[in-house]
Amino acid sequence: MKIDFSDQVVAITGAAGNLGGALARAFSEAGANLALIDRTPERLKEILPDIAGETRHFIAPPTDVTDSQSVDATIQKIIERFHRIDILVNTAGGYRAGTPVHETSNADWDFMLNLNARSVFLTCKNVIPHMLKQGRGRIVNIASSAALSGSANHAAYSVSKTAVLRLTESMAAELKSAGINVNCVLPGIIDTPPNRKAMPDADYKTWVTPESIAGVILFLSSDAASDIHGAAIPVFGKG
Repeated sequence: MKIDFSDQVVAITGAAGNLGGALARAFSEAGANLALIDRTPERLKEILPDIAGETRHFIAPPTDVTDSQSVDATIQKIIERFHRIDILVNTAGGYRAGTPVHETSNADWDFMLNLNARSVFLTCKNVIPHMLKQGRGRIVNIASSAALSGSANHAAYSVSKTAVLRLTESMAAELKSAGINVNCVLPGIIDTPPNRKAMPDADYKTWVTPESIAGVILFLSSDAASDIHGAAIPVFGKG
């Protein structure tokens, strides 16, 4: 089933990442107007030269999604350009190799919570008022299979992704009566060059591809998912 997003404005954080790039391609092919948000937007011209060169898309200025003022300024620029945001997808995030809790530095803890959870809080906080004025909207967040349970040496990452899951559920409960759907996906290990480099002996065929995750996100962003609120969709691949 081909989903048509013509005339809809889709804002994507972490757009220069592996998942963000796959998602931008998928939404662009489906007709959407894109607002691409990243800390280093110049990379978008290298990674997505065809999309970056289309006048219907907007490359936001460098944005620190963990900084309130930076996020606010970027969302305002997107509204000035398109006058609306129909869909927000938060792909910005990351992983820092884990340690036992008692050996985890304050800096590593703060880094994971800020990058994975605070970023979602700030972008949603800034976009939701515009969606409320519109009377509709879709938000899809990226959590992780690690959000479902704790494991040794991954506490900071797991807690940060659990926070994304609970934020998603809370916003869904608050906004569903206003015509705004908020859901998240829970990827397993994503088949990306950095992950292959970090785990050279793994069976990559069991991992989930960015394109597969993008397909799930497009569905959650579509009218076909209008009755889905607060869902956490597992996208684990064959692992």
